[in-house]
Amino acid sequence: MTAALSLALLSGAIWIYLIVARGGFWRAAERDTRFAPEHIPAPAAWPRVIAVVPARDEADVIAQSVGSLLTQTYPGDFSVVLIDDGSSDGTGDAAMNEAVKLDLADKLTIIRGTEPPAGWTGKLNAMATGVRHIEERGAPAYILFTDADIAYRDPQALERLVRGANAKGTVLTSLMVKLRCDSFSEKMLIPAFVYFFQKLYPFAWVNSSTSKRAAAAGGCMLVKYDALHAAGGVGAIRGALIDDCAMGALLKSQGPIFLGLTEAVESIRPYDDFNHIRRMVSRSAYSQLDYSPLLLLGTTLGMIVTYLVPPYLAIAVEGWAGIIGAFVWAVMALSFQPILRLYRRAPLWGVALPFIALVYLAFTFDSAVQHWLGRGGAWKGRYQAAAGTGA
Repeated sequence: MTAALSLALLSGAIWIYLIVARGGFWRAAERDTRFAPEHIPAPAAWPRVIAVVPARDEADVIAQSVGSLLTQTYPGDFSVVLIDDGSSDGTGDAAMNEAVKLDLADKLTIIRGTEPPAGWTGKLNAMATGVRHIEERGAPAYILFTDADIAYRDPQALERLVRGANAKGTVLTSLMVKLRCDSFSEKMLIPAFVYFFQKLYPFAWVNSSTSKRAAAAGGCMLVKYDALHAAGGVGAIRGALIDDCAMGALLKSQGPIFLGLTEAVESIRPYDDFNHIRRMVSRSAYSQLDYSPLLLLGTTLGMIVTYLVPPYLAIAVEGWAGIIGAFVWAVMALSFQPILRLYRRAPLWGVALPFIALVYLAFTFDSAVQHWLGRGGAWKGRYQAAAGTGA
């Protein structure tokens, strides 16, 4: 057996596993509409919810974000706490101006954040600050942790989250918000970002009580307060760079969790060029590998065999190796189609998946280099990787 044929068979075996035995991640079937369909009964009494929004220099998007929260048609008691985390661009003023314009200023509280103590990341410190603030005034049934660049396009989005969480008893209900996908760099890389995230954390496994796999998407996390308190609060994950997945693992120890895709909640942060997306990925990619050069090497070899070998064999090698390579390339392109449909992108982007994977591999190497240079976890002027467990 030739080396080329051996590689073809190895790549084919990997894709058989991914398609058949990896939780059906590629189907993108876990959706908020399936979690909380319209026929699910409403709670007997709608529980109190408070949104906690960490924000650092978000003046360009905060009005849309806070406005979409304040105008939610939630039937119960709902308010918003914004933690202005050392902003220098008037983030807090922009948020309050929007609330005043909507005549809903009484539903918005703005508190000043503090610099994170040693061992804390900035976002988690801001989240903990928000939780302490609301605890002093009486803890709600649920806390909605949501980012400053998230817009709730459907005014009933929160109602649907609470309806589903109440009916199914989830202690964490998280939505992978629909990311912006307008520029060329976004069209090329954003659907793949969601695809790779689902492959790493198959949502069906995350949502299964029989699987230890846990994750969440930090843009939208509805958390049952009692479960968070019992798990040790935000401080239990204070140094986690990938804070949403750490929150998922923390809360799955307390009860059922749900993670799904949605079209009702969107990110409004633009990633207009490749450098913006590189920084987003590089901030935490090496943390995902536990800052291990050995895992970085293994990931590189795995990505090469999984994504790059099939098109190379299809193009450059004749015989069975080339035929198998072409078939595997077609399989991976087809597996990308459900996410491409979600983002309304052309099916031919599936053919480009191997080359997109190569770009993400380069971003992962950049993440490692930034960590080695002492600039890991860079976000809004903070280098936070030192707070990670492997730093």
